[in-house]
Amino acid sequence: MEEKVYLPKNKKLKEFANAMRKQPTDEEKKLWYDFLKYITPKFHRQKVIGNYIADFYCPKLKVIIEVDGCQHYEEENVEYDKKRTLFFNSFGYEVIRVDNYDASHNIDNVAAYILEICRKKSKELNVEFKYSKE
Repeated sequence: MEEKVYLPKNKKLKEFANAMRKQPTDEEKKLWYDFLKYITPKFHRQKVIGNYIADFYCPKLKVIIEVDGCQHYEEENVEYDKKRTLFFNSFGYEVIRVDNYDASHNIDNVAAYILEICRKKSKELNVEFKYSKE
């Protein structure tokens, strides 16, 4: 039987995560409604993990997807994102970073890349994987 891993969460971020879930960016909407909602096992949106909020999170595949706007390329945010990624990696999660432009203009390439990683993770973890749009 699979061992259940409980991730830490800052409960103070729950309200903020709920607000973000209700008001996603255009790029998050596109990624969710055009692609991610068709993947099994299920992805969750705006999941609090530790002191961070992951844009998209799949516990069974151990994948986190972050959709990055231009602010993520500023020097202090690059360091912050590295720290976030290391934190998520410490729990065995693979972090996929998607640029806003690519989410808007290259969704087919982004989807193909995410599918490739999800299929790889499903084999590694012996988890059934399905993309219902195929």
